[in-house]
Parts: sequence; structure tokens; C-alpha cells
Amino acid sequence: MREICDDAATAVRGVRDGSTVLIGGFGRAGLPFALIDALRESGAGDLTVVNNNAGNGTTGLAALLAAGQVRKVICSFPRQKDSDVFDALYRAGKVELEVVPQGSLAERIRAAGAGIGGFYTPTGFGTPLAEGKETRSIDGRDHVLELPIRGDVALVRARAADPMGNLVYRRTARNFGPVMAAAATLTVAEVTEVVPLGALDPEAVVTPGIYVDRVVRAGPYPAGEEGAA
Repeated sequence: MREICDDAATAVRGVRDGSTVLIGGFGRAGLPFALIDALRESGAGDLTVVNNNAGNGTTGLAALLAAGQVRKVICSFPRQKDSDVFDALYRAGKVELEVVPQGSLAERIRAAGAGIGGFYTPTGFGTPLAEGKETRSIDGRDHVLELPIRGDVALVRARAADPMGNLVYRRTARNFGPVMAAAATLTVAEVTEVVPLGALDPEAVVTPGIYVDRVVRAGPYPAGEEGAA
């Protein structure tokens, strides 16, 4: 049985300064708002955050950035129309940025979970994103070596969990959650509901409980933000 926490603060206990934190979500869809807020309230700092984006608006990841707790962001899309918090911090030199193409980001995280030491991809070759990286030609095409991204902690959002920590997701809220759950030393899942053992269809389980350490029930997701069809 996995640890079922009474609240988000308990679920993120022990996250240390300097941790690498993988945070699921694509924009706001599938973002674990309750866990991010609890992490912010914990005061843990000097964090490296891995997410598809660099925060939206003033809540969630943007609020964590605004609190000055993030040292570095690794993401694919650091700027969009409502990424004002990150943009201001970056321009002021208060946060570092590593841009990773979206497919490479997902695969680097997946590689960590699968125990793969790295992989070659043509994506990014010949661009500033490849500077300082090993390259080689494969079948006449130039490739860049990309290394795994491992997390000390993964914070993910799922629709439901059972007491064993098996997770099912809602539509596009699935996004980065499954690969992040497998790539971290400690994985914490925020869910809408915890259901009895046996209530989940085994064929619908996306993240097996072996990858999950703690679960917290966060209740319904903000309207329109959990994931679209």
C-alpha cells in the first residue's frame, strides 16, 4: 500500500533545498496545483524545476517562481502570452533557463525512468541547443547526444488512484505525468479521488503503483483546467 496523505503539505514533506523537481502538466492542463502550492509554502528553495512550460499567469508554477524558490527551469516553452513572472525573473538574471525541444524533453525524462544512459536525436543539431554536446553521424544524418533528466521529486496530477498508488488520468491531463512518475526518486500524486482497491480497470491504469510513493486527494480540479478531449 502507498502512503495516502491527509493533505498536500504532508505529501511534499522532506523536499530539500537544491532538489530537482519534475512537475507534470502542459500549460495548466494536468498541473498539480495543490502540490505546487504546498511546495511553495514549505519554503524549499534553490530548486531546479522541469516542466513543459515556465508558468502561466500568477498561480501554480508561476507563484513558485515569484516566491524566489526556483534557481533553474528546464522546459520547452518558456514564453507565452501569460508567462510574465518567468519573463521578468529571467531578464533580471534571477533564474536560469535550459530550453529542450518538447520531444527531446519527454524522451530525456523517459530515458531516466527506463535506465537508459542517453540517446542520439537529429533534433537540435546545428542550433545553439546542441552547443557543447556530443554529436555523431548515423545513417548519414547528424545527431546530438541527449542525456537523461532524473528528478529527486516528481509532482503529478491524476484523476484517480487506488490504495496501491495505481493512477488513471483524465484526457490530456495525462501528458508528462507517466514519464515523470517513473523518473524520480520520490513521486507524489495529487488526485481527484482515491477509490477502493479493485475499482480501477487494470487496462486503464497508466502509471503502475510501483512508481508512486505518496498520494493525496485534492478534490475536483479547477473548472476547465484538468485536461481537454
